[in-house]
Amino acid sequence: MDGGFGLAYTRCGSSRASGARVTGLQRIERSSVNQMSCRIDRLVIGEDAVLLCISGRIVGRDVDMLRGLLEQEKSAVAIDLQHVLLVDREAIKLLALTEANGTELKNCPAYIREWVTREKAETHAQGIEKREESEDV
Repeated sequence: MDGGFGLAYTRCGSSRASGARVTGLQRIERSSVNQMSCRIDRLVIGEDAVLLCISGRIVGRDVDMLRGLLEQEKSAVAIDLQHVLLVDREAIKLLALTEANGTELKNCPAYIREWVTREKAETHAQGIEKREESEDV
């Protein structure tokens, strides 16, 4: 690689130890020369369920990549965060919004769970303030 960032895709079929049939796998990686930033494994489980398994860091352009993947999904989506090492505020905002819209966050590390919960509460409080201000006008 030339020092920039790139994406790599793979597809395959396999079965998981849990007994769930995985009908497709798509691996999306963004990495620099020496360090992986974000890796997303897209598991299609059954006809109408997708699990995005994320590892590494979700920061900067990774947030935009994840947002784009979520927007493309037509099936029910769950996000597995077990192997996430680092997130930034934009990633937390996206995860909070995604969860509020019905996406399940699986294996969410405690610090991410706490931050997402605070972000959702803050966003909710801001929404109430805006409604109250518009009613006063």
